[in-house]
Amino acid sequence: MPSTADRPNLPDDIRSLPDDIRLIVTDMDGTLLDDAGNPPAQLPQLLAQLRQRGILFSPASGRQYATLARLFEGFDDGMAYIAENGTHVVRDGQEIGSDPLDPAVAARLVKTARRLADDGVDIGAVVCAKNCAYTERTDDAFLAEVAKYYVAHQNVEDATTVEGEINKVALFDFGPAARATAPALAEFADTHQVVVSSEHWIDVMSRTANKGAALRRLQHDLGITPSQTLVFGDYLNDLEMLDAAEWSFAMSNAHPDVLERARHVAPSNNDNGVLRTIERLLRLSAGPGA
Repeated sequence: MPSTADRPNLPDDIRSLPDDIRLIVTDMDGTLLDDAGNPPAQLPQLLAQLRQRGILFSPASGRQYATLARLFEGFDDGMAYIAENGTHVVRDGQEIGSDPLDPAVAARLVKTARRLADDGVDIGAVVCAKNCAYTERTDDAFLAEVAKYYVAHQNVEDATTVEGEINKVALFDFGPAARATAPALAEFADTHQVVVSSEHWIDVMSRTANKGAALRRLQHDLGITPSQTLVFGDYLNDLEMLDAAEWSFAMSNAHPDVLERARHVAPSNNDNGVLRTIERLLRLSAGPGA
């Protein structure tokens, strides 16, 4: 694959996509959403046009399904969601795939977070069950970060006792997560997915869980091929997803590893890069400002 220096910035070097594109998948934070967490104002109009063209739109995020469903409430007819970094896939309100985490491992991760906190790391664990996220930490600063990604969440006295199917455990570090939290999770890395999903968040999941595996499951369920799939991403938890589509785009301000892995580059999330690229390549128009 050519280096990023050899690739012209897109969408200028590709004028249109094949007529049989059937699936568009996009990461949320740092990709579809701007840095303030806002979706493009023209998104509902674009989604309507995609439905008319028979193209399925799917957000793919570390956020829980309930959070994604709320963001797209009212205009998500026919959409599919790849939630919790690929551990939970839902289409039209029906689950079509899941890859749960062993509850015993989840309990070990909560205890690891407790030890780090005792050592002075400003950290909290989120046990992400299928329908609700559970936390022990109750301060406003931590809960404000949790609420951004988990609208269905609840405080519990002991998060090691959470029952039911667990998608993942997310760890939020107010400092750089790669500095103290990531090294403390080394014991899990050989047997589980340990994914740095942003500067402050690390997700630990089943060994086989990632956005790429979830996308392939969705493609198989719908009878869609990688050549019919268009994908956008910006961070390390998007890497496998980029590999599952022939039309893979990194945002221009993406992590260097993502820029290297993607086939093409789109404008940044703050420049409406996802919508601008879709509109040009599919010859659509969602209205002024797109």
